Amino acid sequence: MAIADSSAAPGSTEHGVRRRDFIHIVSGGFVAAGAAAAAWPFISQMNPAADTRALSTVEVDLAPVASGQAIKVMWQGKPVFVRNRPEAEVKAMRAVSLSELRDPQKDEDRVQAGHDNWLVTLGVCTHLGCVPLGAAQGEPKGEYGGYFCPCHGSHYDASGRIRKGPAPKNLEVPTYAFKTPTAIVIG
Repeated sequence: MAIADSSAAPGSTEHGVRRRDFIHIVSGGFVAAGAAAAAWPFISQMNPAADTRALSTVEVDLAPVASGQAIKVMWQGKPVFVRNRPEAEVKAMRAVSLSELRDPQKDEDRVQAGHDNWLVTLGVCTHLGCVPLGAAQGEPKGEYGGYFCPCHGSHYDASGRIRKGPAPKNLEVPTYAFKTPTAIVIG
């Protein structure tokens, strides 16, 4: 007949793990899983909606835009100006000294290499967010032949660089890529 060890606590095993410890671990796991399942809808609702994700890019057909013409397209609820600049206008913009510019930026840095005639900018004035004129036929282009913001009188050149008025920065150039020689994808 074997005699039980009197030093062992009731409910303990040989390795020091008790049945109660196992129940606590399993219960804690269920609580953590339940908390994660309850929090998931709150975390998931912070993702962008499907209609917002659909507007993340826009494809623009450049074929109908003649030299010297500009169009306005919408991307993420903002206007984007796409301008087909004639060669003389490109040369004139590249001849501008950076010292004349409030926000110095070369024309070459505002267009994609090999597509120097295509200027793509956000149509939002960097002063207070108005939409400048100059993209549509017959609209005033300002003193520098680019865009004119009627809200507070900012003048941009044909490269979208600020030249006169209260706007502190050049028109922003969004991320875009040429899908084909006559089509771009903005975004």
